Amino acid sequence: MTALDADPGGTAHPAPQEAPAPAPALVGPLAGDPAMLGLSSFIVGSIALGLGLVGVVPIGVLGAPLAIILAATALGLLLAAVWAAAVGQSAVAAVFGIFGTFWLSYGMLVLGLDHNWFAITVAAVLATVKLFLVAWLVVILMLALATLRLPAAFTAVFALVSLALLLLLLAFAQASPLGVPSTGLLKTAGYVVLVFAALGVYLFYDAAQAGTGGKRVPLGNPLVK
Repeated sequence: MTALDADPGGTAHPAPQEAPAPAPALVGPLAGDPAMLGLSSFIVGSIALGLGLVGVVPIGVLGAPLAIILAATALGLLLAAVWAAAVGQSAVAAVFGIFGTFWLSYGMLVLGLDHNWFAITVAAVLATVKLFLVAWLVVILMLALATLRLPAAFTAVFALVSLALLLLLLAFAQASPLGVPSTGLLKTAGYVVLVFAALGVYLFYDAAQAGTGGKRVPLGNPLVK
């Protein structure tokens, strides 16, 4: 109940109430910005995949970037997703979780095809790869549309990832009778991957600036307000 104070004339007034104490600042594992871990994990896997696609390793050696993609990118992104969820950043957790499972599923696809884990015949390999690319293209496009309220730099990353997946899909759709995908489209997709890796570096720099007390860099206005 509210306490009452009386003035000299005998009129009762509610006693002033003390302002609630501010919530204590987060410390320990709930402090900080999970984007610093998530973005750095995303960058290293993107660089590895992009360099593989543009021809740093022979075309067709899909397992070359897997050590980085599985042990650094997928794992790092999933850890960042858990961290983001713990501090209540549900949109960030969803982005990192989706990308983490994308990279993990890519690693599983390559390992499964190389070692015949899923009993996929040689004749069905191309169709399997196209199924993978179509499914993830739909999901990343969905993610891009659902996050248009984020700064434009994030939307650009999602759009570039979608473009890379589309180029890869076209490369495998135009495969030769021997099942060799279009080298030109693979390399073009690789360059797109390197571009969104570079944009990821810019986003990481912004997060690092904020995390170390510096001035944030412009990320562009959201496309939807």
